Amino acid sequence: MSTDLSGRVALVTGASRGIGKSIALALGAAGADVAVNYRARADDAQAVAAAIRALGRRSVALGADVADGTQVARMVAAVESTLGPVDILVNNAGIALRRGLEELNEADFDRTVAVNLKSAFLCTQAVWRGMRERRWGRIVNISSGAARGAGIVGAHYNASKAGMEGLTRGYAARLVKDGVTVNAVAPSLIESDMTAPHRAESEARIPVGRLGTGDEVAAVVVMLAGNAYMTGQTVAVNGGLHYN
Repeated sequence: MSTDLSGRVALVTGASRGIGKSIALALGAAGADVAVNYRARADDAQAVAAAIRALGRRSVALGADVADGTQVARMVAAVESTLGPVDILVNNAGIALRRGLEELNEADFDRTVAVNLKSAFLCTQAVWRGMRERRWGRIVNISSGAARGAGIVGAHYNASKAGMEGLTRGYAARLVKDGVTVNAVAPSLIESDMTAPHRAESEARIPVGRLGTGDEVAAVVVMLAGNAYMTGQTVAVNGGLHYN
């Protein structure tokens, strides 16, 4: 196992802030050249790319709605033309529309599944053939503890993240002979805009007594990128909140 990712090209979706930003920076620190995807926060994404370049790596910020197949194809082509073929894909982009059962509607459900699940499918479809040809690839899907528990966001969010873990196993089983690993990371109660309003309540629930950090999630992603034997797994990062 090696966490020296020199010579590898990574694409991280939803990487302008939060967990995605931490992952992009960690991959750059491990030696990878990194494409920083964003949908709306161009300035933030450019700042992340600049920070990666300051580490001595190549980096580019690319705007795309990863729930749109045409935009995904254009984004991956841009990565290939500027950095090279994608070796490491991190499907991190997601939304968390907090809805009770009375509020939840079809539009909320469709948008959540499109951004959280369909995007992972579209991005994976765009890169796995090249990975298979080169006999090396790492795909990491950012799931959530909500995939296996009730969560606080809503049933639509549960469904999208549970689907992502099923997608992970499906691709892992079909690419395992080709040098391509596919795993998921399931964080729970990480410091973010979503947890900030309920910080004290959340910390009281966690056995380690605090929220997790984006850097702690990113460390697991880097580990998976360096591990050729681990595939089809979901790694929980939750401070002992629950166990697989």
